[in-house]
Amino acid sequence: MMLRGWSVVWSTLLAFCTTSPMAAEELVVDWELVSPAAAWQPRDSSGEVVFNGHMWLFGGWLDSFSSPPRDVWKSADGKSWDLVTKDAPWKYSDLPMSLTFKDRMWVMGGWTNGRIAGHGATSEVWSSTDGLNWELATPKAEWSPRLASGAVVFKDRMWILGGTENYYFGDQSHLKNDVWSSADGKTWTQETAAAPWSPRSYLQAVVHGDKIYVIAGGNYVPEYSATNDVWSSTDGKTWTQETAAAPFGPRLWFSTASYLDHMWVVGGWTKEPTQHNWGDVWYSRDGKNWQELKAKTVWKARHEHSLYVFEDRLWVVVHRDAELEELQ
Repeated sequence: MMLRGWSVVWSTLLAFCTTSPMAAEELVVDWELVSPAAAWQPRDSSGEVVFNGHMWLFGGWLDSFSSPPRDVWKSADGKSWDLVTKDAPWKYSDLPMSLTFKDRMWVMGGWTNGRIAGHGATSEVWSSTDGLNWELATPKAEWSPRLASGAVVFKDRMWILGGTENYYFGDQSHLKNDVWSSADGKTWTQETAAAPWSPRSYLQAVVHGDKIYVIAGGNYVPEYSATNDVWSSTDGKTWTQETAAAPFGPRLWFSTASYLDHMWVVGGWTKEPTQHNWGDVWYSRDGKNWQELKAKTVWKARHEHSLYVFEDRLWVVVHRDAELEELQ
């Protein structure tokens, strides 16, 4: 399969303004194209973090019939990207979970080898202080091997939420709604074996205020499903449904962030009623009430892009210029 696409970087400076203390807030927005062609090969499903004054990009997905890339890139401005290493020691770099925690970058779980021999998920946990040298915290975390889970830092612990154990060859039984946390990446505690939100993958989790939020997600193949519900928790054990159906459509492979006292939902993909990528942006203070961001200039609809909060801006790193190129 030939990969078509560009590695495009957009950023936006956002501000909420009111005309009077009693007026409704108004969002002032301006998207700016920072780089039409970043240095790394077009891809999606990468790991991404902000660390030590840089945006970082790890591995990802090129196609379903080759091993995923194991390169690490960093940028201080979104324009110039430096290759830190071409061959990191982790190999499960398709849809991994990535975080910054205790002055280290972390890469956990993920999938390798697409649909070819040797494919599978992992529960390895890796960390690094420089992106070049990586340490294996554990080859087998207590949670089952998986990919595309929610991942957050909350109450001085790393958290893994849901995900799937099998990318292309599994079924609904491989979807998870368990919640795990760790203070060191080596030892993990199961906070709940079955949260009240449905088992799902390709979800997003975000910490906003004093809560963890779980947003949307579902399953890709063989049985497609997608949600647009929103749940919150103050401890990872007890969950409250903020809304059963947010106004943004059900979706997989989107991004979230907490920025300017709001949560953000950006892009994604859906299969029904028609297969398409999303090019929309939504924001909310509480997970219940959502508004759509309107802008004259915006990046083309995408899924599995990278989203950063960096230098007081939101950054959308658009990996590919193609619709889903998968065999169903």
